[in-house]
Amino acid sequence: MRSEFLHFAPPLIGDEEVAEVVSTLRGGWITTGERTHEFEERFRDYVGAESALAVNSATAAMHLALAALGIGEGDAVVSTTMTFASTIHVIEHQRARPVLVDVEPDTLNLDPDQVEAAVRRTPNVRAIMPVHLYGHPADMNPIYEIAHRHGLAVIEDAAHSLPAWYHDRMIGTAPSGFDQPNLVAFSFYATKNLTTGEGGMLCGSQPLVDDARMWSLHGMSRDAYQRYTSDGSWKYDVVVPGFKYNMADLQAAIGLHQLRRLEQMQSRRREIVARYDDAFGPVAALETPYERPHVRSAWHIYLLRLRREAIGIDRDAFMAELKKRNIGASVHFIPIHLHSYYRRAYGLRPADFPVAQREYERMLSLPLSPAHSDDDIDDVIQAVTEIVGAHPARMRTVA
Repeated sequence: MRSEFLHFAPPLIGDEEVAEVVSTLRGGWITTGERTHEFEERFRDYVGAESALAVNSATAAMHLALAALGIGEGDAVVSTTMTFASTIHVIEHQRARPVLVDVEPDTLNLDPDQVEAAVRRTPNVRAIMPVHLYGHPADMNPIYEIAHRHGLAVIEDAAHSLPAWYHDRMIGTAPSGFDQPNLVAFSFYATKNLTTGEGGMLCGSQPLVDDARMWSLHGMSRDAYQRYTSDGSWKYDVVVPGFKYNMADLQAAIGLHQLRRLEQMQSRRREIVARYDDAFGPVAALETPYERPHVRSAWHIYLLRLRREAIGIDRDAFMAELKKRNIGASVHFIPIHLHSYYRRAYGLRPADFPVAQREYERMLSLPLSPAHSDDDIDDVIQAVTEIVGAHPARMRTVA
């Protein structure tokens, strides 16, 4: 057994990131400035977006998307119950109504058929907010078709999905010919495939991102770099009641080098995924993650599911056994319909989301980071294998 605890998803930070942060500190400009703008441009080009706005979280990016689209009180947004709470919180922050749907059983992304049904039965729907869960893109073509037919915006929660591909395009851009507003929010939280510690990026068309940029810094017409540098002017106007969502150069300094090493880090993620698949795929008690043929997953999360009929231990006890062996694991996510606020506010019940409820009860996320060594992954595989072997399926007796 390991002598030290294996953290679930430690970041991989190199000397280049450290040196860039030090250079930024010594340069005397640490808030939004040249490095942030360079990071926006490099990220925009990497994903193929028309425009990009660096902000302090993916939550901020999604909130800005709603604000830039003018979605507010009396409006509704269709999204998934299988997501982190912030995806749905931002809809509430705009005083709009979240309309939650169940998920597909393989990828656990929102079910397009249920999206269509929700749009048809719900008045004043303005947008669909799919979540590309675990790094695997949602089935976007039918979602775009629904949005086109009903005149809806699409706001993609891509917090897990850099750099994922759907058919022939990277997540971050709308398909050619899509005629409705489309914005995509990325996360650079500490556990993400690319990290700035905290941070995010909003991608989309130039006019929409320009509107979001105004909202992102108190609704001011000029940011600090445009006011306090030698070429700037102290004059500004407040044009909307905006937020404080800007990214700082200290964060962007990390992001610039993380972006340069992203492909290398992704290669290591895929190696770890392949090792897990080889070890757990043949085990009858375990279900390994899916990757559809037209998709290239970002492999942010390695989702393991217990086949409850083939193992004599439940998910919570399984995770407790991993912890005893100094292996960190997590659950992504506790569905929205199980949280007390949303249960009370919208009368949600587990029976309303049978797929999400069933899968939540048997899922866990294993350690997955390019910072993990081969020995770390050996320890995870050994721990999982031991627990499965120690808990065979319980025999059922017939009265």
